[in-house]
Amino acid sequence: MKVEEELGLRSKEYFDKRATEEMAKNLGKSQRSVKELLAYACRVLAHTEQEAGLAGQISARSERPGAYWTLRFGLGFDEATPDDFIEVDQDLNTLTGEGMANPATRFHLWVYNARPDVNSLIHAHSPWVCALVAAKQKLVISQMDMCPLHDDCAFLEEWPGVPIADSEGVIISRALGNKRTILLANHGYLTAGKSVQEASYLSVYLERAARMQARARVFGEVQPVPDDLAKEAHDYLLKDSIVNATFDYWCRQTKVIFS
Repeated sequence: MKVEEELGLRSKEYFDKRATEEMAKNLGKSQRSVKELLAYACRVLAHTEQEAGLAGQISARSERPGAYWTLRFGLGFDEATPDDFIEVDQDLNTLTGEGMANPATRFHLWVYNARPDVNSLIHAHSPWVCALVAAKQKLVISQMDMCPLHDDCAFLEEWPGVPIADSEGVIISRALGNKRTILLANHGYLTAGKSVQEASYLSVYLERAARMQARARVFGEVQPVPDDLAKEAHDYLLKDSIVNATFDYWCRQTKVIFS
């Protein structure tokens, strides 16, 4: 018998519905352009120590069909501003702005073509994820804060090489499938969000999850969260209101104001 039935308590569904309605009412979403969102996402990645020189890319669909915004090559996440984003086409030719895209952004195009639900991608060589994939270890959802990744984190077991050609895009997009994140063995990670905010949210929590898993192994075998509870937490923690409010908080943490 559930505790609710035993004590005559209101169900979790009641509180979930109530919280969802109240969050929609009270947690406003900041109005930012796509280039402002991307610039803040870069600063959040830098703030959470996810930069690795010029390795890693960030992109978002443009309103122009078949075009994408990405950080011009040669800049790090920590120095990105809205003016540093260029619009590129399906072959990474620059359409708007000056400069070139990171050549490795090419594999993003294959993911976008395969996933019309995805509007933003982040790839990084973050330290704790890189430690995990160097050992070719899959993620184990073993704590509540990992649950946004439950049944949503694919694993590519063999590194196809530097992803500057079309073949790597085919391999990575197929391995990602319909999931939002993927660990790339001997490489790093990719997050695929319906928004820049969601891709960023998944990036931060994936890096934290990798760090938590590495630390937990000191105490013994990592224990997974029961599947039903992990799914419940996954769906709750990926509510738009929570994702967007968390992203706004991280933007304030960076203490950067783009005019």
